[in-house]
Amino acid sequence: MQLRPDQLSAALSKSLLPVYLVSGDEPLQMMEAGDRIRAACREQEYLEREVLDVDRHFDWQRFSDVAATMSLFSSRRILDLRMPTGKPGREGSQVLKQYLERPAEDTILLITSGKLDAASKLAAWYKAIDKAGALLACWPVTLDRLPAWVQQRFIATNMQPDREVVDFVCQHVEGNLLAAAQEIDKLYLMLGPGKVSFDHVREAITENSRFNVFELVDTALQGDRARVLRVLQGLAAEGVEPIITNWALAKDIRLLVQLAAEPGAADYTLKRAGVWANRVGLFKACLQRHHAPALHRMLRRCALIDQAIKGVAQANVQDELRGLGFALAGSTRRR
Repeated sequence: MQLRPDQLSAALSKSLLPVYLVSGDEPLQMMEAGDRIRAACREQEYLEREVLDVDRHFDWQRFSDVAATMSLFSSRRILDLRMPTGKPGREGSQVLKQYLERPAEDTILLITSGKLDAASKLAAWYKAIDKAGALLACWPVTLDRLPAWVQQRFIATNMQPDREVVDFVCQHVEGNLLAAAQEIDKLYLMLGPGKVSFDHVREAITENSRFNVFELVDTALQGDRARVLRVLQGLAAEGVEPIITNWALAKDIRLLVQLAAEPGAADYTLKRAGVWANRVGLFKACLQRHHAPALHRMLRRCALIDQAIKGVAQANVQDELRGLGFALAGSTRRR
């Protein structure tokens, strides 16, 4: 039986199956699916758990021995088989197929696997799981579906965000569901349940930091390099997450890039972007100091910082943030 992640809870509430295969390359959904399956098993008094990690040296006879051994402490148990490569090999394929022809009594087999290729899905062991249990594939959420996922995640925590709050989360996690879930949890701790507007988010961030990211951006737009460095130092000292600092800078740099491309429509663009009247002068002053190629370089630097925060690129995040803030507060136009 094939299941989507959003169908799992309903399926578990009906009955437990002898085997579940959770596979894919989206870590948050895989982790939460495994947690839900184990929790459902505990509710049905599957209290003992045996974890087996499959690597290239794994002895599949051990799996057979464990499966055939009677439980010592409980009448029901979970066999938690972790198979990162998604390839059990010839011996493992045969062992799994034989096991699934006659699953052990009072035992739930939970297999967690990496992304499966087309050949694996044609294998006999995979088809045996499809016949005896449930197959759950966890794929990354595409960017066009991310706002709906974030919205639903907020609702699940008893929060009702407005569109700007959803966009705030989407823009600086860029498809990383684990980062999105952490940001939503953080906002819940700061704001609690109920309706959430972007003003609430702005106020919460401000109250939680004497030096706040919005002050940082305005200071950079003003061109005060010395104060930019002091504010960045204060943000780091107070433990403000670099991803929030980078998001705030990237958000306005992206708008500056758009303004530089259409200088004659600056007032309209700023109004459409929801920029407050008292900040319009800051943007226009900054545009007088920077030409379009320099702003594009700053935006690419924001992307580098984001990748460094997520561990994808090698860079000192705080040094890069200081360099970015210093560049934005400076001037690239010849006078």
